[in-house]
Amino acid sequence: MRTKDAKKASLVAAGLMAAAASGARESAVQRLIGRIKDGDPNVRTEAWLGAGEVGAPAVKPLADVMTDENLEVARAAKRALWRIVRLAGAPGADGQKEAVERELIDLLRGRSPVAVSREVLWMLSEIGGRNSIRPIARSMRQKELVEDARMVLERIPDKRAVRALKAAFEAVPEEFKSNIAQSLRKRGEEVAGYPCQKLVPTLKTNVKPVG
Repeated sequence: MRTKDAKKASLVAAGLMAAAASGARESAVQRLIGRIKDGDPNVRTEAWLGAGEVGAPAVKPLADVMTDENLEVARAAKRALWRIVRLAGAPGADGQKEAVERELIDLLRGRSPVAVSREVLWMLSEIGGRNSIRPIARSMRQKELVEDARMVLERIPDKRAVRALKAAFEAVPEEFKSNIAQSLRKRGEEVAGYPCQKLVPTLKTNVKPVG
């Protein structure tokens, strides 16, 4: 076989293998979702326990099911997604971790319901790195997500997370500044004018200083 024909055959074979792999992944996702929606609680439990094996391709489909009107189905979908995240964050799963992180970031950038976005934020607190920081910080533009995003940024060990918290401190309404100041202090930053709330007396006292 001539070199040109050999290369063409190799490309065709690679394309067929990729298509087969893609088809297998799609089939696995569909099977998982079908079992998550099953009326038998034992089937649902078995499904979410094994969701980690399906991995990143199941992230968005499971997020869609998290808002299912059947609360037990929605709960199973959430457990399945957490299973995927925790398996991806396990030692030695770096490639899977990056793939799952990308899918979660896409969800955060989309128009997911607040309840889903909140869950995604906490998932990113487990496996998110520098690529997650900007999308997490943008979530602070939603009043319902400010506190969650603030605590997630506090947990990410990257200087960019600290810079994001500083930027948010300047931008958020006054009611959120004290908590962001507390997060900055936990990251070793000094913040003037917003003392730690744990040190602020909440009850009046008549006790006078000694001396």
